[in-house]
Amino acid sequence: MTLPTAGNKIVRTLAIAFLATTWLVAQGTSQQDELPGVDFSGLTATQKTTAIQLLQKQGCSCGCDMKIAECRVKDSACTYSQGLAATMIETLKKGGSEQDAIAAASKSQFAHGPQNTGKLLEDAVSIPVNGAPVRGPKDAQITLVEFSDFQCPYCIAATPQLDAIQKAYPTQVKLIFKQYPLENHSHAAFAAAAALAAQRQGKFWQMHDALFANRDLSEQNVTALAKKIGLDMTQFQRDVHSPEIQQTMQKDIADGDRAGVEGTPTLFIDGQRFNGPLTASVLKPVLDQVLKSLNGDQKATAALHQATPR
Repeated sequence: MTLPTAGNKIVRTLAIAFLATTWLVAQGTSQQDELPGVDFSGLTATQKTTAIQLLQKQGCSCGCDMKIAECRVKDSACTYSQGLAATMIETLKKGGSEQDAIAAASKSQFAHGPQNTGKLLEDAVSIPVNGAPVRGPKDAQITLVEFSDFQCPYCIAATPQLDAIQKAYPTQVKLIFKQYPLENHSHAAFAAAAALAAQRQGKFWQMHDALFANRDLSEQNVTALAKKIGLDMTQFQRDVHSPEIQQTMQKDIADGDRAGVEGTPTLFIDGQRFNGPLTASVLKPVLDQVLKSLNGDQKATAALHQATPR
């Protein structure tokens, strides 16, 4: 976050005061047609009314003790209120109910603000990864485990950031992908099954990239993507609907639940849940520190061996 200058602080204070007054007036009329950074387009009039009421009633997770709508007005830089609002509106836009919108927001990456996590990296947990697809060298010093959903817009946004990380650390970092399709994403489970079916033919990452590059994840379109990347379609159709694929998917979900995954994307760095935004600029300093610590431990071990009498 950029720190304001003294002059900008005055302007920002006046702007916040004006917007806050506007918000209070809107509260009095029980409707608020515009909020900073909130896109109501695509909603019917009824859906928009529901969305506004939700944003006025549901609390923001950032720790401000304000409702989402109030937080958007008083702190337009808050990514939590903006993310919660976008998640609720997207659910309503797809025909979801008010309760569906609340449930989707509670499962999103914005449901728990920084004050609830306490630290950027939590204590390490054990995550089974046998058989999971891996991108990067087997002997990489750092293992990233991502629980992801091919239909999740935040997972789509995180993908190029994780690609950038692997390009920046080509020998030090490997990425392991775990399926975690959310129930409120109607095409996510089939997309996950398609990726696992592609893995059986050695083309998981080709399917991974194709799925994240396409917003239409209908069964027809995903099947077309499978054909496009050169899969044996007879085997694909057999595998994608097989009980074994479903069991693998459910195992990934169960592994995520045990590790404390509540939404997607969720990233673990050597078993430690990462609670910051999934951007290369934020991840790089964290990874640099982990590498520094690992290299320091290796040097200390080497020095100990050299000093030990033989």
